[in-house]
Amino acid sequence: MATISDSSSVATRHPWRPAPFIKLSAWWHAAGAIMLIGLPAWWPWVLGALAANHVVLIAAVLWPRGRLIGANVTRLPVAAAARGEICLTFDDGPDPRITPQVLDMLDRYAAKASFFCIGEKAAAYPDIVEAIVRRGHSVENHTLRHPLTFAFFGMAALRREIAAAQGALAGAASRTPLFFRAPAGFRSPLLDPVLAALDLRYVSWTRRGYDAVSRNPVKVLQKLTRGLGAGDVLMLHDGAPVVLAVLPQLLEQLHTRGLKSVTLPAAFNHASAPLPAAVAA
Repeated sequence: MATISDSSSVATRHPWRPAPFIKLSAWWHAAGAIMLIGLPAWWPWVLGALAANHVVLIAAVLWPRGRLIGANVTRLPVAAAARGEICLTFDDGPDPRITPQVLDMLDRYAAKASFFCIGEKAAAYPDIVEAIVRRGHSVENHTLRHPLTFAFFGMAALRREIAAAQGALAGAASRTPLFFRAPAGFRSPLLDPVLAALDLRYVSWTRRGYDAVSRNPVKVLQKLTRGLGAGDVLMLHDGAPVVLAVLPQLLEQLHTRGLKSVTLPAAFNHASAPLPAAVAA
């Protein structure tokens, strides 16, 4: 098996460019500090404006499909949509009982998917990760441990969590993940520069079925298929038992509608990244 010395050594193809709101927030904090020093009588207004800025930041953190604090893939490229493609994505695996059954179902419909795997689970079940890749799917980054407080990590902690997952997943899959999704879709305002340094693109979804919290396959399927169209990114969980009841019906609907499920790398017209030079065979 390959060993990873530091997956962050991969050359960055996506340099970080702060989102306009992040630039505005930084400017306002700097201006506010100057005003507090030069115009102390204005402190109620300055602190009120800074508090409002933080309220908006918190809302952005809790808005999984938002782009206020950074780039966010919620749909496939226009060219992929024109080809009738969608992407099925599965979070929180691999699961030793459910993931192999999901792979069998995908095979029956010649459907491909992207699996956002947890690094520690991938290290525990490398044979399943290898099967995901061998059967034509992609393995992407969903943190090392799936911490529920991930969105509130500092930059150093974010980098450790994601880089460690990147190493574990590259070791199990023999290729480096290209995409990242945060736990529950909650992302820190500090996340973007970390992803840029690790050459990862952030992905959320077009629609989700809430299969991690719902045991009703009918409701899950309705949420996934209401308004379903080419270019959509669907989010499911291969650790949720209900997915085994939902997926066959979902795949049948995709077939009926003439939609083809592909991996994220395929939709974006590039192959999964090879292992970096720091990886020894």
